[in-house]
Amino acid sequence: MAVGPDGLTDYQRKMNSQEKCNNFMRQFRDDESRELKKLTANQFMEVWSHYDADGNGYIEGSELDGFLKEFVSSVNANDSGPESVSDAMLVELKECFMEAYDDNQDGKIEIRELAQLLPMEENFLLLFRFDNPLESSVEFMKIWKQYDADHNGFIDSNELKNFLRDLLKEAKKDHDVSEDKLIEYTDTMLQVFDQNKDGKLQLSEMAKLLPVKENFLCRSVFKVSQGASKLTKEDIERVFALYDRDNNGTIENEELNGFLKDLLELVKKDYDALDLQEFQDAIMRGCDFNKDGKINKKELTMILLALAKHGADDDMQSGMGMAANNPLAEIATMGMKALKLQKLRVRHFVNRTLGTNTTS
Repeated sequence: MAVGPDGLTDYQRKMNSQEKCNNFMRQFRDDESRELKKLTANQFMEVWSHYDADGNGYIEGSELDGFLKEFVSSVNANDSGPESVSDAMLVELKECFMEAYDDNQDGKIEIRELAQLLPMEENFLLLFRFDNPLESSVEFMKIWKQYDADHNGFIDSNELKNFLRDLLKEAKKDHDVSEDKLIEYTDTMLQVFDQNKDGKLQLSEMAKLLPVKENFLCRSVFKVSQGASKLTKEDIERVFALYDRDNNGTIENEELNGFLKDLLELVKKDYDALDLQEFQDAIMRGCDFNKDGKINKKELTMILLALAKHGADDDMQSGMGMAANNPLAEIATMGMKALKLQKLRVRHFVNRTLGTNTTS
């Protein structure tokens, strides 16, 4: 029987294809040991794309049920499908699985959480930075400025490749990765984190690839609603020190960008560099009393008190809703409205210039 260039006969390829349809995970298990083999970057992306069927960036609901059933039943080489996993077994399995891997406890599996479960090439796994998150958004903005070489507000594929190369160099793994493999990693990371599929990473997408330990402002916002009577002077001093990294008495430059990134994330999860700039303009108009383009301790105090008051009054039920009488909330709302209006004006200008009648 003729053997193809992949070393398989037509019959073997047909059986592999049928097995892949019955249980997608079975193809990644060793035929003898039944353990999962180490996945390449492309294979990991195949798994993610297969189970994140709606492409919303999560494996959840029926997608998660299907993944767990196939993950378990794929161990048995003779199993025809996931139906051998009973409903009762699935409930227990999901409970244990989510406790172990759902780090943010949102009932869904994100791509970084899946990467902790599946065995992968060591060099590719390093790029997820599980053990080495950034200390703060200040460090994130410094890295963003460093790799956004053309200052266009996005990380394109070449800039991302440079970033990944430096990550591997930092881990002393750059000599183990060929240029072709680095290109594969770059393409895979773009597929994984480029949610709007424009071929580049905006701020919020890069923030998922390069996570920080925490949003310092979240802790301040929820402090009051979690039982504290008010923010203390020590609270404000601590937060100010976290952003004033050079200890010069003001939050400025990358420090200010990091602070505003954390602030923007309280009202908007999907954002780019233009959003950040427009949000900064709105916030600084209302909070930068001495008009020096920086945030001093008194100005930060006003912002934290406004956020904390909102946390106590509104309890952040919607995640985006802000108290109507909150001065900071009104400024943020104005900033978001200005952002949307600006984008509508740009879209209208483009449509008029091109002679199209596209509406949004």
